[in-house]
Amino acid sequence: MSTGIILSNIGSPDSTKVSDVRRYLAQFLMDPRVIDLPFLLRALIVYCFVLPLRPRKSAEAYKSVWLDNGSPLVVYTQDLANKLEDKVDAPIELGMRYQNPSIKLAVSNLIAKKPDLDTIVLAPMFPHYAMSTTESIVVYTQKYLKKYHPTIKLKILYSYYNDPQYIDALHKSMHSYLNDYDHILFSYHGVPVRHLKKTDPTCYTCYKIDDCCHKGGPEAHTTCYKAQTVKTTELLVKKSGIPDDKWSIAYQSRLGKDPWIEPATDDTLEHLAKNGVKKLLVMCPAFVTDCLETLEEIAMEGKEEFMENGGESFTYIPCLNSQDPWVHYLSNKLNTLISHD
Repeated sequence: MSTGIILSNIGSPDSTKVSDVRRYLAQFLMDPRVIDLPFLLRALIVYCFVLPLRPRKSAEAYKSVWLDNGSPLVVYTQDLANKLEDKVDAPIELGMRYQNPSIKLAVSNLIAKKPDLDTIVLAPMFPHYAMSTTESIVVYTQKYLKKYHPTIKLKILYSYYNDPQYIDALHKSMHSYLNDYDHILFSYHGVPVRHLKKTDPTCYTCYKIDDCCHKGGPEAHTTCYKAQTVKTTELLVKKSGIPDDKWSIAYQSRLGKDPWIEPATDDTLEHLAKNGVKKLLVMCPAFVTDCLETLEEIAMEGKEEFMENGGESFTYIPCLNSQDPWVHYLSNKLNTLISHD
């Protein structure tokens, strides 16, 4: 078996130019698994209401976190790939769902490295399953391979939100911050409630029974983003010995007026500051790689909101990026997928 690996994430603009940001946002928001509305309605929203104004604002946000050698998401993921190559018995390429380096390019590069390539291990960089992330990446890659490279077999690294070794990697990345704090907020990327209902295979659990994140069965939770984020947090809190009254969960990055998972991170930051929390830690376990949503939305905007409402100390805990425990965990997972035919 001749195998190659693709590390896949959402992606980012090619540069901070407004035109590049507009191109990225158009591709991202026109994905029917991101804005899951009929094509004409989705196009109306994106091209008439979002793209005329949002790219300029987003470009300024990207400028605030852009690195000398490019987008943080791409740069840090490439650094992870470089470290993994010494530990994994297969070539590794980056393949972003939107813009560059693309999944198409990743496949081409793997074939160039291994002309006899017959298997690709696809590793979406998302611990928790969501239709707008893991599902979008997997479906797109499956369709592309079926059309252009039908003989290549696809193996997929699915959600690992409750894997003890993943929880251990998160714990090791945060334990040094737990010496002096009043509260720790676990901020996850938000998704619309309708996405959760659509991905509920039982059709009778998500938002249909009380406390569905705890009372729903394994079948429902296999594809339930919210239940998985709750489980990750509870396991991490237990592993790290965080008292019950010193942590909470919130969800960031809302778009549009439809109901999204609650509570919202911005509202929570304000509430915590106004209710006596002075020293706050914030961690974003839904992201394994630092990007715009962590570096600008949380570490900059989130800090400003917390401090303006009475907070005194705000510490953002970086993502796993290419930390050794994460590299060790991921290399073991990838090697296992490679070795099992």
